[in-house]
Amino acid sequence: MAGGKIFTKSNILEYSLLVGGCAIFSLGAVLLVEPYGFAPGGTYGISMVFHHLWGWRTEVSALCMDIPLLIIGTLILGGRFGFKTLLCTLLVPVFFWIIHQTYGFDSLIEPEVSQKIAAEGLTGVAAIQQYDHQLLAAIFGGVLYGVGLGMIFRSRATSGGSDIISMIVNKYMHISLGTCVIIVDGLITLSTVVAFGDWKLPMYSWLIIIIESLIIDKVIEGQASKTMMIISSKPEQIRKIIIDDMGRGATLIPAQGMYRGEPKDIIYVTLTRREVVNLRYRIAEIDPDAFINVLNSAETIGLGFKSIKD
Repeated sequence: MAGGKIFTKSNILEYSLLVGGCAIFSLGAVLLVEPYGFAPGGTYGISMVFHHLWGWRTEVSALCMDIPLLIIGTLILGGRFGFKTLLCTLLVPVFFWIIHQTYGFDSLIEPEVSQKIAAEGLTGVAAIQQYDHQLLAAIFGGVLYGVGLGMIFRSRATSGGSDIISMIVNKYMHISLGTCVIIVDGLITLSTVVAFGDWKLPMYSWLIIIIESLIIDKVIEGQASKTMMIISSKPEQIRKIIIDDMGRGATLIPAQGMYRGEPKDIIYVTLTRREVVNLRYRIAEIDPDAFINVLNSAETIGLGFKSIKD
């Protein structure tokens, strides 16, 4: 806590992100992922398999795995998880329970199907096969997963669960953490084939994981930005557009052309996508022969973009 203060603006924002992220993740899981028998990694993925096989409550099964994993992870890896990860571990099952108690176990897209399942007494793969909109559920389930987990990660917490297993494997087997996460989540996803004998389920689960990863990057990195490197015979006019008209900063890098050995100046500037399009058209008006290289910036920190404090 900064300066010993608890109720600072940054702390309130971080814990709001954490609580909101847990709620959104839980909504996506209960309303779009759980009814269809998907298992997109993590302890909640394997718990959803248990739910369809034996009727166990997903949140109870996951909590029974998460708490021991958190204790084991703390003993093996040290106190690197912190209070926020513990809070996340407890909040998600609470939100699961609230949604189950208030809404039930129905799919948001096909709420009427659960009545048929209950009437015919179907369980396991027979119940899952009654649904028709798996693809739609997987796509929007992945979006809600990504938004929720992205908010949790932005609050500087981790989701715990199978991530802890990946960290332990990484420590003792010296396999990269990213590879460990893929292996662990991949095995959990493939468990649906063993449980239900349906290869479509892990395919939908992998789709959720891909969409989730893309959305997490967007939530963590914020607005996408582009870096432009411009070589022009009219750098002063371009400078005025960037500085005076667009209110952005730029860097002028002295360089030398390799073909003729002539001195050149490279203008280095980072802009939003919208600003890049505007500047490109402005440059075309004043110097049609300019050379422009536009690069994707994974993350931009500094004045005019995301604060380095965040």
